[in-house]
Amino acid sequence: MDILPSIMLTDAQRQYLNSQRVGHLATADASGVPHVTPVCYALAAANLFITIDDKPKRQQDRPLKRLRNIAENRSVTFVVDRYDDKDWSRLCWLMLRGQADILHHGAEHAAAQRLLRGRYKQLNEMAIERHPVIAIRIERATSWGPLALRNT
Repeated sequence: MDILPSIMLTDAQRQYLNSQRVGHLATADASGVPHVTPVCYALAAANLFITIDDKPKRQQDRPLKRLRNIAENRSVTFVVDRYDDKDWSRLCWLMLRGQADILHHGAEHAAAQRLLRGRYKQLNEMAIERHPVIAIRIERATSWGPLALRNT
């Protein structure tokens, strides 16, 4: 299958993103040192939103590495993939590249938190409204493999 670059998400890419539960956010600091974190997310138009939740983090006294990296370098990559050990014809991935903003409050922050709460019921028990949201402004989407297959 061909790798398909695009600025706009195709219907298949959008459906695949909405059908998956976890992706991987790659950030880099000002000197280019990478950092990858598994995250929950919600898609809205050409934006992907990721919240910081109430789960204990390693260092409570300073911002998370992903937030520090975005403050230094807004370029990010986000990947969702499917692996099947028995049937490699099911392998696929979707990679989004863009610029990230950190939202601390305001209408877009609130709307993103509502989307995330709707997608992940566990967030309804957390006070996520007090935490920042990472907003990825999608500039490029690249995918490979049969995105339309079910993840079963």
